[in-house]
Amino acid sequence: MRLYASNRLSWNVAAPMRIAVVSDIHGNLPALEAVVQDCRARGVDAVVNLGDCLSGPLLALEMAQFLMAQDWPTLAGNHERQLLTQTPVQLGRSDACAAAQLTARERAWLAALPATGWFTPEVFLCHGTPDSDTEALLETFAPDQPRIGTAAEVEARLTVTAPVVLCGHTHLPRAMRSRSGQLLVNPGSVGLPALESSYPWPSRVETGSPDARYAIVEQRAGSWLPSLISIPYRHKAMADLADARQRPDWARTLRTGYLS
Repeated sequence: MRLYASNRLSWNVAAPMRIAVVSDIHGNLPALEAVVQDCRARGVDAVVNLGDCLSGPLLALEMAQFLMAQDWPTLAGNHERQLLTQTPVQLGRSDACAAAQLTARERAWLAALPATGWFTPEVFLCHGTPDSDTEALLETFAPDQPRIGTAAEVEARLTVTAPVVLCGHTHLPRAMRSRSGQLLVNPGSVGLPALESSYPWPSRVETGSPDARYAIVEQRAGSWLPSLISIPYRHKAMADLADARQRPDWARTLRTGYLS
């Protein structure tokens, strides 16, 4: 397990009733704009962003500028960390494409993002797990396909006792309960509906549609309840942009939600 500096931050906010959760946007601004519009229609009280905002061949600069103008609590995912700490030779193609679009202003914003945080005393935010930005909380990765984590595996990764733990990283929307009753929610990916991963094993994630995904968690009568949401957006324009930037793999995924 690769650990990273905690760099935790707490936001002093009143506990909202309906929290929209976004993650893994990957520079896909039209997808995020569709999510924001849907959030307004559903009357959410706040939005939290779990990281991996920019990496990819899409609109990294425009995405950074959009997020910098919001008042959303935003985490650094593993791709934010890589953009800032790896050399140009070390960066993968997606990180390198995003890094080439950024100025010093956007890099300074990225450097200030926390790795994890308490949004309220009941709601904890992380990108992967509370202790790692590359490990999945709710899934166990095996060769070829990830599987749902067992109760024991998930609880071993839970090093916080918050009633609600929000995580991303895998691009797989899922809501679970720990054996102690904690609500664990991964909203899926706003901007990239399928991907291949090499850590800790070569594996494939596919959602089967090009829709943007996010989640809402809300408190009703003292209980926290999740909703996993999938909405259409102008995905063909982003697929065409990926093609124009010589990334047919991204274009195929953006059009279909499949890798092949």
